[in-house]
Amino acid sequence: MTEIAARSIAPAQTRAPPAASGGEHVKGLRMAAICMVLLLINAFSQIDRILPFILAEKIKADLSLTDTQMGLLTGPAFAVCYALLSLPLARAADRGSPRLVLVSCVLIWSVMTTLGGFAASFMFLALTRFGVAFGEAGAVPAGHALIVRKIGLERRGLAIGLFAMGIPLGTMVGFAAGGATADVFGWRIVLMGAGAIGVLIGLLIILVSGPTPPLPTTAARDEPFLRTSLDLLSSPVFRWLFTGTIFLGFAGAPFYAFSIPFLIRTYRFTATEVGVSFGMLQGLMGIIGTLGGGRWFDFAVRSGKGRVLGPPAILFLIASATTTAALFAPTGWMSIALFVPGMLSFSFMLPWGFGAAHLIAGPGRQAQATSLVMIGSGLLGPALGPLIVGIVSDAASAADIPNGLGLGLLIVPLSTVLAGITLLIANQRIGAFLRQR
Repeated sequence: MTEIAARSIAPAQTRAPPAASGGEHVKGLRMAAICMVLLLINAFSQIDRILPFILAEKIKADLSLTDTQMGLLTGPAFAVCYALLSLPLARAADRGSPRLVLVSCVLIWSVMTTLGGFAASFMFLALTRFGVAFGEAGAVPAGHALIVRKIGLERRGLAIGLFAMGIPLGTMVGFAAGGATADVFGWRIVLMGAGAIGVLIGLLIILVSGPTPPLPTTAARDEPFLRTSLDLLSSPVFRWLFTGTIFLGFAGAPFYAFSIPFLIRTYRFTATEVGVSFGMLQGLMGIIGTLGGGRWFDFAVRSGKGRVLGPPAILFLIASATTTAALFAPTGWMSIALFVPGMLSFSFMLPWGFGAAHLIAGPGRQAQATSLVMIGSGLLGPALGPLIVGIVSDAASAADIPNGLGLGLLIVPLSTVLAGITLLIANQRIGAFLRQR
């Protein structure tokens, strides 16, 4: 290990895990209320994020957009702003009040989602997606920081798992209700309604969370902003995890951006049919993945072996094969069924990825580590992956090549394989790192 890497992990080695966070942890009904509101916030964050995916065909027809423009809309328009703002918002949550950061973020993205329903052009809709990304960039880091300060260590894994469960629940509701509502009322009403509900849910965190305890030490507070990030990235252990999340971004973003349009175009599903079937399966796999993955991760940590990325890595390798088959399946229902392992793998990874990042970073830097993981999965892949798929699809259509969207989506299993291999390497490195500590 290099001298820089040794310095980067030194703070994590010398700080003892906090028994408290500068104030009493909540218990009982207050803890349950905080977890429930955080789950709802994360669910509506996901709903507002994925609505353009299920509404893609209607938006494309109404605004006369191309697949390339839809790739830009669901890729760079969201991902660049999301990733670049994640670190400063995470730092604000670490330094000050994560509750204030979280509430502000929810209000911003909900208002911008509502404004998206008034879009009359590609540019206006893209600007609203920038606004949604601005708000959502701080949600997960602030939520993790709030959990660390308000909930005791013995229940923290469960709290993070429940928070993460908002992603599959939001995906399920967004795909199912979003598609059905759009078929009846149109895509504009869907965006306006989702934004309005999000504002109400965001305000609940003020009522249930109470004052936020201060950080347990001043070490993380006094560290320069860039030093904290560079220290983590200079560690080979964290870099392998970070690289794996980059490949996951190239797999996950196109999967969710174009799976629905692929099923509609290739197998002639309606938006309601594919939204309900795909969305319900995604929600079910997400619940199983986040809760099961969280509990399994806790078991892996307690085992003392320190290898905390092996199971998700293996699942990604399996999902790569089934996703490839799904893109060339003879029937639509077979294609949806073959997408299921991919759905499970992305949600299963959430508690493992964030949990491993927190273990490497150490106390007082969890929000920063969360933000870096989000940047890894949320910058290059979401910015370029859907765009690549759109370009390949448009090129195939121009050349009269069938299943052009399916060909473009081959980036998903390719990236999933690379993620699985990288995470297997990270699994070995993290195991050795944790045993040395």
